[in-house]
Amino acid sequence: MTDRFTQGIDWLGHASFRLRGSVVIYIDPWKLAGEPHDADIVLITHSHYDHLSAEDIAKVSRPGTVIVGARSIAGDLPPGETVLLAPGEKTEVGGVEIEAVRAYNTNKKFHPKENDWVGYIINLDGLFIYHCGDTDVIDEMNTVNCDVALLTVSGTYVMTADEAVEAARRIGPKVAIPMHWGDIVGGRQDAERFAASAPCLVEIKGTVQ
Repeated sequence: MTDRFTQGIDWLGHASFRLRGSVVIYIDPWKLAGEPHDADIVLITHSHYDHLSAEDIAKVSRPGTVIVGARSIAGDLPPGETVLLAPGEKTEVGGVEIEAVRAYNTNKKFHPKENDWVGYIINLDGLFIYHCGDTDVIDEMNTVNCDVALLTVSGTYVMTADEAVEAARRIGPKVAIPMHWGDIVGGRQDAERFAASAPCLVEIKGTVQ
């Protein structure tokens, strides 16, 4: 039932995804087993080691790969063709529309709002995919429009499963995919707790490499 929205979305573990369509997009690649060198675009949400890994960016990059990152982490990105976005800014790369949106903590110190770290709304072949980045439930989610929402559920550094349910209520996606579990913090039980109460279809992905 979710396939028509999610068949081109591969969860690579933690907050890392590969989007397959007219182009191949990686988001926060980390701990990748292989070296596919197939990325047209790599999106980086913020500079924490489990989201910005130069080693893993190199594993997916090839000549012509464009790295899109938060403007505030420009100095942390590896060399190469880059596009920098502040929250609210948009760009188009390879026919893909990409908008950076805010991602921050409201009740913990790990991802301060003033760092201008981001999530992304990606229009890939007419499918709007929202990767929330490392965030709590924030007011900016009220204006996010997407078909598929990739939402953190582990708690500790990001939203809990219950908070992700509230995020899904605000966003109103057709399908949500829980992420940020299975490594560092969080487990499948968090993904299942989210799925049990979410106001939309939920697909709990198995990892793909």
